[in-house]
Amino acid sequence: MKVKSITFIIIMIALLLGISIIPENPLFHVNWALFSAIIIGLAMLTFFWRFERSGINAKEVALIATMASLAGIARVPFAAIMSLQPTTFMVMITGYVFGTQIGFMVGAVAALVSNFFIGQGPWTPWQMFCWGMCGVLAALLSKRCKNLNLIFFTVLTGICGYLFGWVMNIWHWVGFVYPLTLKTFLATYAASFPFDTLHALGNVVFSILFGKSFYQVLVRFKKRISVTYTMIRDTNKKTC
Repeated sequence: MKVKSITFIIIMIALLLGISIIPENPLFHVNWALFSAIIIGLAMLTFFWRFERSGINAKEVALIATMASLAGIARVPFAAIMSLQPTTFMVMITGYVFGTQIGFMVGAVAALVSNFFIGQGPWTPWQMFCWGMCGVLAALLSKRCKNLNLIFFTVLTGICGYLFGWVMNIWHWVGFVYPLTLKTFLATYAASFPFDTLHALGNVVFSILFGKSFYQVLVRFKKRISVTYTMIRDTNKKTC
């Protein structure tokens, strides 16, 4: 997926949410929880539509299924400790190696898979989007680094720990908080700060401990599933 397409989707989401809080327009009195869910759903459909139209092969589909299942199941044992889980790290290292498209799909499917054990709900599409975007951001970083730059990658996983929580706070605020004012908005973010910090620190620890080993395994697997077509010229064929 191209960077321009990702940027366009993010800008459109931000514009729609921004318009909805401006008085004297048709979107101002809309149900924010429903409206935001529709926007996230449309963004998800856009990513899935682009994935469907891409020429992905069976091996890459198997890779997405495997990594998404592994990342999703790895979240379950940590469910008792809110915000601490290796899922974000695993999604991001996959996106770092395999690119934006696979990174987003692994993140989205991992959220869906893990919630079959932890609990599905209106938060699931938001988690799918957030983890998918974590994979996309890691893939964008890899385009600027030839090999794994563990320092930059670790810093990015820490940042994504906060970004994940900040986006999820929007859903919590519009869905469960009343009235929707600047005071309640700031209170929602202040209340989530310890959990976002735990998420970020967990990402950093997982990256330091397992970053290189995961990267090496995934790179070897990427070489195995890569297909290179070579044109062989028939020198014995006569030409007119």
